[in-house]
Amino acid sequence: MTKSAQLHPRNPHQGRYDLAQLSSDYPPLQQHLAVSPAGEQTINFSDPAAVQSLNAALLKHYYQVDYWQLPPGYLCPPIPGRADYIHYAADLLAGPDGIATGKQINLLDIGCGANLIYPIIANRSYGWRCVGTDIDAMALKAARLIIDSNPKLQGQINLRRQSDSNNILRGIIKPSDTFTLTVCNPPFYGSAAEAAAANQRKRTNLKLADSPQQRNFAGQQHELWCPGGELAFIKQLIAESVEFASQVGWFSSLVSQQRHVKALIVAARQAGAVEVKQVNMQQGQKSSQLLAWRFQPAT
Repeated sequence: MTKSAQLHPRNPHQGRYDLAQLSSDYPPLQQHLAVSPAGEQTINFSDPAAVQSLNAALLKHYYQVDYWQLPPGYLCPPIPGRADYIHYAADLLAGPDGIATGKQINLLDIGCGANLIYPIIANRSYGWRCVGTDIDAMALKAARLIIDSNPKLQGQINLRRQSDSNNILRGIIKPSDTFTLTVCNPPFYGSAAEAAAANQRKRTNLKLADSPQQRNFAGQQHELWCPGGELAFIKQLIAESVEFASQVGWFSSLVSQQRHVKALIVAARQAGAVEVKQVNMQQGQKSSQLLAWRFQPAT
């Protein structure tokens, strides 16, 4: 199994998965190993349990996370792509002395989900302090269990629940808070039907059997879609970010569709951002964008 060589240079998930090593580090992965038609060791990527086990093995091997489990049906993200976001986001903070590391960097993850991937990678890669937020109480309960079960994460990641589905940042960022950076993996789709159609296209491209209900990456409704999809969500994020302009260094979001970027850049500039950056992230045939904006000039 070969991953793209186009990942960020600091991304450790380059080249091929060493499944022998990963399954040695995380024995539960062994039951999911198979041999591909080309005679190579692989796993069944259409099996959610196999994908979750692979993720747990990657987190164990690269980030020393001993326990990582998700409730059934919750989003199981591809770790190499999520790591790319964090490493490119770290580039935004780079100064004359290089990449900013340590607990003086405070990251806010908007929609951390049950998986807690961004805070885990950010903390274990750079030592940043993190706050993860979500609207789903069960997701936060699962995320709390991950923190409590891994001593290296304790005291490094805090969690907050967004109690108002009409707000993103409001009610989360407190008057006394300052954050160096926010990250966000927004709901990509505008409806359940759109999400189902995209899932089926993915399965067709992977030559998997028809199964509109099954996603190898899973995902709850609020993780996958919202009215207006990612364009509406990120526009609201930009609008709300104005209220916290003095408390946050860089705001950012993943953008899955290139056609949305231009309108979002315009929205950020109209909101008063003094700097807007667009970073292309390429992983094989998949391309996504990191959009970042700030209201405070560089010091």
